[in-house]
This record gives sequence, C-alpha cells and structure tokens, in this order.
Amino acid sequence: MASASSRTQPLDVPGYVPREAPLVKLVVAGGFGVGKTTLVASVSEMQSLHTEQTLTAVSASVDLLDYTPQKTTTTVAADFGRLTLDPEDPTAPVIYLFGTPGQARFQRVWDDVVYGAKGALLLLDLRRPEASYEAMDLVERSGIPYVVAVNDFPEAPYVKDSALRARLDLGEETPLIHCNARNPHSSIDALIQLVEHVMTTYSRDVAR
Repeated sequence: MASASSRTQPLDVPGYVPREAPLVKLVVAGGFGVGKTTLVASVSEMQSLHTEQTLTAVSASVDLLDYTPQKTTTTVAADFGRLTLDPEDPTAPVIYLFGTPGQARFQRVWDDVVYGAKGALLLLDLRRPEASYEAMDLVERSGIPYVVAVNDFPEAPYVKDSALRARLDLGEETPLIHCNARNPHSSIDALIQLVEHVMTTYSRDVAR
C-alpha cells in the first residue's frame, strides 16, 4: 500500500496536471473556415480532439468555400486542446481550449461550449470579415472578455487596425491583434494576450 507522502507526489506520467495549477477554460470563436480548428491543433500539448463532419451539398449555400476550396469538413460540436503556459512551473495556468462551430445554426452547441469559459479568442479573416460577425454577436452576448485576432492569410488585403476597429465597432478595451493560426508560437502569443486581457478585466471588475 502506498504511503500518504508518496500519494501526494506529482505523477510522472504524460498529461498529468498538478493540483495547484489553475485550470482556465477559453474558447476560440469565429466564422466558417477562419482557422479555429487549425489553431487548436497547432498549440495543443496533447492530441487535440475534433468533432467534424463532411460538408454536403445541403450546406453548400451557407458554408461558402470561395476562399477555402480545399476544406471538406466543418466542426459541428467543438474542438478541444490543452496548453500549459509554463511547463516548468507547477502553478502555471493550464488552458483548456475549446474551438466552437462557426455557424449560427449551431447556437445551442455554442451555449453549452461557452459555459464556464473565462474568455474568447475571436478569429477574423480579412478576406471575408463578415463570416465572423455572427460569432462576434454570440461572444458579445455571452458577456465574457474577448480579443479579436486577425488570422493573417497571405492573400488577405491590408486594412489599418484603426479602420478595422471602426468597422467592427470595437470598444477601446477590446484588444485587436494579429496571428498565424498555423504557427504554434504565434497562436500561443495570441492566447497569452487573451489571458492577460481576461486577468485585467476581472481585476478591474473586482476593484469596482
């Protein structure tokens, strides 16, 4: 029988999360094909989980593939990944990352996925920013802090941040950043900025 002291030692197994590590639930939101699944997969320290279904002719009129002709599936429930911000620090936050469906018809799924989330990273594709407007409405209605992250596709047009903020009617308190969802370092930087924004927002609310 293991002693009490041995049972309190961290387990030397992959994927173990120390008890003292704070667990933070974040969501990645945005329109169809803006890179949510790609971002979750790029940063997850475990094998990320995805609930995708093959695109069909029925969805062709709403799930437009003009800018993503190679895309053959769509998320219908959620993507899931996990990221420890500092693996060397047992008290560093561990992020549970949920990618949400990008279409309004999955709002019931969105309500379930966003429950308990501390913040959201809203991905935007400047080739078709309107694709993320419905997701932005869902994020704002949820009331959680969020960061708008422009996923920099190579062929996307250049838009000044000030013009984009005006177009999206973003408040001064909402950060607008850029990232590359395919690049793990860029995606992690975006998530760190979201965590910092969440902490600032909640600290401000507590101080009021």
